[in-house]
Amino acid sequence: MSQEIRNITIIAHVDHGKTTLIDNLMKQSGSFRENEVVDERLMDSGELEKERGITILAKPASINWKNSRINIIDTPGHRDFAAEVERVLSMADGALLLIDSAEGVMPQTKFVLAKALKQGLKPIVVINKLDKADQRADEVLDETFDLFVNLDANEEQLDFPVLYASGRSGWADKEVYGPRENLNPLLDKIIDHVKPTKLDKSKPFAMLSTLLYSDNFLGRSLVGRITQGTAKANQSIKAINLKGEKVDEGRLTKNFLI
Repeated sequence: MSQEIRNITIIAHVDHGKTTLIDNLMKQSGSFRENEVVDERLMDSGELEKERGITILAKPASINWKNSRINIIDTPGHRDFAAEVERVLSMADGALLLIDSAEGVMPQTKFVLAKALKQGLKPIVVINKLDKADQRADEVLDETFDLFVNLDANEEQLDFPVLYASGRSGWADKEVYGPRENLNPLLDKIIDHVKPTKLDKSKPFAMLSTLLYSDNFLGRSLVGRITQGTAKANQSIKAINLKGEKVDEGRLTKNFLI
């Protein structure tokens, strides 16, 4: 039986804990071997990202959970990188809206959420940092609902599921004062709420590429979402711009499912 794939983007203001949450999701889901050293800022791999402690380029992290593969894309939290945000949203099947339980909804949250709602995504709301002494989760939930209304969310989007979490401590629950054991409730909610990606494999291969980089071992590499067909090693491919014009061509040497 083939795995179902769900592509999830995380929407959050700077320092609301998205990278830390992703780190712990990967650790708890068994994405690392027990003896493997995990960088504290797993998703912030670029030098500028590590220096500034923010995410600039959207990079996917893959998690296997209950016969499904969840691709979590950590998106920029700065308006300066709006173009990168839009590219990521085009890859996503769903979204996690991560909000600090004390600070509440912030301007950048509104900016990215508006784009996600316009694209038709139905976010899962995660009120994070419940371990803060000044947390006000109930008020933040009310503020979040008001934000959805102000952004003209439809009825399905307004009926969003809510979880309360501490990414740093590694737990998420349906209730503010739940058992606080692990992040399993969040992973289960993603499987339940987000519909898996469906492809027409009978059509020619096409992929929306969102990240191009150079790998020391693999050479020029592309990350993106396959929109139709299947990819095979040694297959000829063409790069097409938004106008439908060919800008480059080559061959697929290795394929990695993430």
